[in-house]
Amino acid sequence: MSGLVLDRLTKRFGALAAVDDVSLAIAPGTFVCLLGPSGCGKTTLLRMIAGLEEPSSGRVMIEGEDITGRAAHQRDFGMVFQSLALFPHLTVGENIAYPLRIRGAPKADQRARTEELLDLVHLPGLAGRPISRLSGGQRQRVAIARALARSPRLFLLDEPLSALDAKLREAMQVELRQLQRRLGITTIVVTHDQREALTMADLIVVMGEGRIRQAGSPLDIYRRPSDAFVAAFIGSTNLLPATPAPDGALVPGGTIPGLAVPAGGAAAVISVRPEDIRIVGPASAAMRGRVTFVRDLGASVETFVACDGQEIAAVSSPRERHGFGEGAEVGLEIAAADCLVLPA
Repeated sequence: MSGLVLDRLTKRFGALAAVDDVSLAIAPGTFVCLLGPSGCGKTTLLRMIAGLEEPSSGRVMIEGEDITGRAAHQRDFGMVFQSLALFPHLTVGENIAYPLRIRGAPKADQRARTEELLDLVHLPGLAGRPISRLSGGQRQRVAIARALARSPRLFLLDEPLSALDAKLREAMQVELRQLQRRLGITTIVVTHDQREALTMADLIVVMGEGRIRQAGSPLDIYRRPSDAFVAAFIGSTNLLPATPAPDGALVPGGTIPGLAVPAGGAAAVISVRPEDIRIVGPASAAMRGRVTFVRDLGASVETFVACDGQEIAAVSSPRERHGFGEGAEVGLEIAAADCLVLPA
């Protein structure tokens, strides 16, 4: 089985290329997150996969079959929209059974499949409840169950958790991932939430300006971003201009000992994560700055330090609390091994 293949997929709206020459192969059973800022083309790409948007050029193939010209209702895909699009006049069970009913499935089969899916999404016994009497998380589960009613070969979700509060959203991220693993269904989720992508995905596809900037595992994307755009979008990072120095790299506030950067031409850019920076006394540090803000988040402490006009963020645990307040002169310790040199 060859899975889903996007072959040079492009969508133009007049002179604007919303999706520009995107090629991607997705293995069966993979959980994929299309991640990027608003307007990067991720929803348009999902809609072309679903058959809701006609490509300007390129192909959509699944299991070796070209389905580019096939209508959405003929693709056998399940889809959950941001709005959920549940029918308020139908009960929970009627909503879930709706895709089966319109295809003429026997009523006994509809009931059996509805009960099976309600158990799967942890809503047993709620088939007769009106949609209006459900919480946000319960409605989300009903929308997922309805999309899975016909056992689709591809499961597509467009910002499915964006309307939920933070705590419920995190719980649903874990629940959705566990559900996908149990079913083994190829799943593609559109999100602009990096935490959501890092929590759920086997494969993260970072998009920018209609193109794929990088595709890889969450760890690869986080630790080995391909460029400054990806580094800045995935998690928090400090992007520092750097030039060669005799004993390392010259950056705002001092040097990073032992770090090699390309010589000549424009300055390189260093990506270093806040959790890889230690706040110390200024006396012997190779980098120095002044604390501008300290934020205690309970599980972590964020410290912002101004170094030669550039603000650098550092994160430490409460046990590593440094004791420096706003206005204090501090030193920064950054190991060369924790830095990633990116193109300028």
